Amino acid sequence: MTPPRKDAKSARGRAPRTPAYVKNRRGVRNWKEVSEWLAWRGIEDIECITPDQAGVARGKMMPSKKFTSNTSLALPSAVFMTTISGRYPEDGSGFVYPEDDGDLKLLPDLSTLSEVPWESDPTAQVICDLVHQDGRVVEFTPRNVLKKVVAAYAEHGLKPVVAPEIEFYLVRKNPDPDYPLTPPVGRSGRPIGGGQGYSIAGVNEFDELIDDIYHFSEGQGLEIDTLIHEEGAGQLEINLRHGDPVELADQVFLFKRTIREAALKHEIYATFMAKPIQGQPGSAMHIHQSIIETRTGRNIFTAADGAETDAFRHFIGGMQRHVPNALVMFAPYVNSYRRLTKAASAPVNTRWGYDNRTTAFRVPRSDPGARRVENRIPSSDANPYLALAASLACGLVGLVERVDADTPVGTAVNQDEVELPRGLIEAVALFEEDAALRGVLGDGFVSTYAAIKKAEFETFMEVISPWEREYLLLNV
Repeated sequence: MTPPRKDAKSARGRAPRTPAYVKNRRGVRNWKEVSEWLAWRGIEDIECITPDQAGVARGKMMPSKKFTSNTSLALPSAVFMTTISGRYPEDGSGFVYPEDDGDLKLLPDLSTLSEVPWESDPTAQVICDLVHQDGRVVEFTPRNVLKKVVAAYAEHGLKPVVAPEIEFYLVRKNPDPDYPLTPPVGRSGRPIGGGQGYSIAGVNEFDELIDDIYHFSEGQGLEIDTLIHEEGAGQLEINLRHGDPVELADQVFLFKRTIREAALKHEIYATFMAKPIQGQPGSAMHIHQSIIETRTGRNIFTAADGAETDAFRHFIGGMQRHVPNALVMFAPYVNSYRRLTKAASAPVNTRWGYDNRTTAFRVPRSDPGARRVENRIPSSDANPYLALAASLACGLVGLVERVDADTPVGTAVNQDEVELPRGLIEAVALFEEDAALRGVLGDGFVSTYAAIKKAEFETFMEVISPWEREYLLLNV
């Protein structure tokens, strides 16, 4: 995967490292160690959280003494069938809303226990999985969907390795949604302009905020590889180290909370919308992927002599064939499709190439052992668990079905015709029809997720946009 890189912030503004014996990042293993960890830090409250379909943290807060007393935790199943606007889909199309809205049990993953560094009182958080009351896994919750895909790889003796890159915008506070978002004012006292790609000066405009991001991240055991300023006005990107898909999805989930909280501390917003500002580049969540053979530890994309393998081509072939059908998991909202246009410097088809950033699937320059495929289609608004699950599922289908990739391209292809679905409803229809993806992701999830997205589209259609008032009010 990507080797460690350094930039202007890589060694600055970090809190002192926590001693290893009290640091948790995948360290606490049992309830005795949990009690010791909480006592050492004087933790008073615990946030028991889990991502919903949008990637929003849902859960319960409780005193730490209650958390360690084997208290049963539960959430209504309806929490995971809610649209981003708080509504519920209607029955039909294979989706059945539970009449009793029964509780689902929260099972804390103790290895994710960490501090919540922005809280004034000593507070910790732990990510939870969900099971039915009889112990069965809830197949339609995002973390379980990703675990299901990782388990499917394990059945073939394989282990996926991923490294996400998350782009986001800093914008001025905007309490009125009728007004467009605007770039924030940096330390220079002037609004941030575009064209700041890889600018150290652009990063330093938000020096204190970025210091807080590093402090908050260190306090949670989250490890940033690099941070850069992207092309957009006030647009930043954080790259994470490569690793296990579930652990990396957990990190993105926590990073989004962290970045929002750090921004609010400085009286600005951080947004992960795919296209928050008209005329500015969209925000992506690029996913680097390689596959390891469990028995030997070798990268299956590379042969003993360093050459590309058939598996490498089949993985790309699977993504080319199935990513358009899974697009609704990479581009989950109507706003997401504003990014996937020829005018937005984003992928518009499923071409692939070597170190070609205009393609959907880029093969970065690397030594043979680190050969990997970067999926450049996902938006930063995607639920990280679902984006990783979808990307890996497409590649796995390609491996199993031995799907051939087409010829790599060495020219710019993001100005070609748009071959991806142009909108949410079209993407949902393709998603529901892909039997191979349904087999990997599970019927329960596919039906639930598709119903939620249809309901969100209907909510969007209730809103009259400024474009309609501008061009239709007096002209039609």
